[in-house]
Amino acid sequence: MTAPVATAAPPPSAASGSFLSKLEIDARMLGMLAALAVIWVGFDLLSGGVFLTPRNLWNLSVQTASVAIMATGMVLVIVTRNIDLSVGAILGVTGMIIGVAQVQWLPAYLGLEHWLTAPLVVVLAMVIGGSIGLFQGWLIAYLGIPSFIVTLGGLLVWRGAAWWVTTGQTVAPMDTRFKAFGGGVEGALGATTTWVIAAVACGLIIIALGFSRRRRLSFGFPVRPGWADAVIAALACGAVLAAAAIANAYPLPAGTARRWAEANGISWPDGGLFIPHGVALPVLIAILVGLVMTFIATRRRFGRYVFAIGGNPEAAELSGINTRWTLMKVFGLMGLLCGISACISTARLNAATNAAGSLDELYVIASAVIGGTSLAGGVGTIAGAMLGALVMQSLQSGMVLLGVDTPLQNIVVGAVLVLAVWVDSLYRRRIK
Repeated sequence: MTAPVATAAPPPSAASGSFLSKLEIDARMLGMLAALAVIWVGFDLLSGGVFLTPRNLWNLSVQTASVAIMATGMVLVIVTRNIDLSVGAILGVTGMIIGVAQVQWLPAYLGLEHWLTAPLVVVLAMVIGGSIGLFQGWLIAYLGIPSFIVTLGGLLVWRGAAWWVTTGQTVAPMDTRFKAFGGGVEGALGATTTWVIAAVACGLIIIALGFSRRRRLSFGFPVRPGWADAVIAALACGAVLAAAAIANAYPLPAGTARRWAEANGISWPDGGLFIPHGVALPVLIAILVGLVMTFIATRRRFGRYVFAIGGNPEAAELSGINTRWTLMKVFGLMGLLCGISACISTARLNAATNAAGSLDELYVIASAVIGGTSLAGGVGTIAGAMLGALVMQSLQSGMVLLGVDTPLQNIVVGAVLVLAVWVDSLYRRRIK
């Protein structure tokens, strides 16, 4: 008998396939980017070139931050085959409590405009939101009440509680340092800081691609060709630098710029000064939350447990996963993110209002679903949800520029949500 001839396996990097497959770019993500481009170009043409101005894009990024942060948590909730209809109400009641804390409670002990007020309020918001989320998660996980019912009840309970905090009165103004969390002039980080952040981000992108390639090679997994990594790095860094350039192309208003120049001892020339806004603090917070949530979902045991539960709850429990405790933590994390969004929303308005967070649950769920999170569970990405939030906010912002009435805006958002679920069902049937 002759021994079989052993053939050498092709190197991992020699994998064949299409251009997109070599880049390992998700087709659904690419489709969302294409849809976003169509939305932006369409609204820019209809608005006479107003939509794609630095001013509108800067405001759009700030408006997206609050919903995008909550959408990252909604991904994990939906992945576990649950839903949270109370996120807007949690934001509302948390915003009212931190508003009263800034105007009445903390000034009684610390005085007005104390430097500790802003950090204490942020911690308070996270504690309140996280506690509400954990309580609802306990009802769902340990008492076996369906998440739809618990969070629908929570929507009514926490919205009513927000009214009872001040009997419906608006609370304003907020602490000066706290207002930075809402963007605006106080939350603009300036040109220099923006370029430094962009340079650091580009460096981290290159380092992350290098580490990913090294880990794959160490485990013998297939890797992208070197040119593919270079293309991805160039595209990602180009997007970061373009975003920084747009943020720095939006100047401060003349009056604000003049006061800033006088405060810093800078003479005011006849033609004025061009002082860029730079990236807004809430946008930076949203990006950091997205990175942390991506790390949790893809690199930590908790994230693997969440996707295992969503894929097959019975198998996950039989494999030793504490499904109840994991589910409770998912809702607790969702509530904590609502607390962060409450800080951004309240600071942006410079007031705590009873209507804060209204219909946010619609936008958050729609963002997650449009971003590729399957309502059947087990599938979803943080980056996709944040991109979905940008798509939803772009639709709303564009319709506002065109003077579309609010009822028609809601009709469009609802139609887009239904369309996204239909596309998701088509995609899932195709991959089966």
